[in-house]
Amino acid sequence: MEIAVNNPPNVANEIHIVTPRLIMRPITREEWPLFQQLHNDPNVISLCFDKPDDNQLRDKFAQKLVPWIVNQNLWLCLTIQERETGEWVGITGFLDGQGVAEVGYLLLTEQHGKGYGTESLRAVIEWAQQEYDIKQYRAIVTQGNVGSERVLEKCGFNLERIDPLAYEIGGKRYDDHIYTLPT
Repeated sequence: MEIAVNNPPNVANEIHIVTPRLIMRPITREEWPLFQQLHNDPNVISLCFDKPDDNQLRDKFAQKLVPWIVNQNLWLCLTIQERETGEWVGITGFLDGQGVAEVGYLLLTEQHGKGYGTESLRAVIEWAQQEYDIKQYRAIVTQGNVGSERVLEKCGFNLERIDPLAYEIGGKRYDDHIYTLPT
């Protein structure tokens, strides 16, 4: 994996993470259509969260545009594109807070099943370990989101615990599956 970074210490403005098939970089205002599509597609969000209303979605997007600084409890939100075609794949990143990075990712429906989730997550973790010495990672997956669980397992995460009926989507309660990456 090749990682190209051109940024001042502790500020990740010009991150470019490149894998054999993907390019990842911080989200910008121009990627609003991608962000909007990911958060409105029932196939993407059905086991992640309820569809946000327009104001909630705009607020969420604005939060992702804040420049990421290590150890500031901010989300690093990276867009994912195919290297060859430039086609959008989705978004990935993590919330860096209190010594543990909580990872997350959303992929466009047409990009599911191609291994892009695993490839992008591995690259982001490797980058964070190399550049910022982030060692601890976790993920919270809603019960039934088998695709996300497979991505985490392929990246070395283990199921640490299950929090029964911890999250509600569409009026239904689901267990939270808490995964951690052993150090």
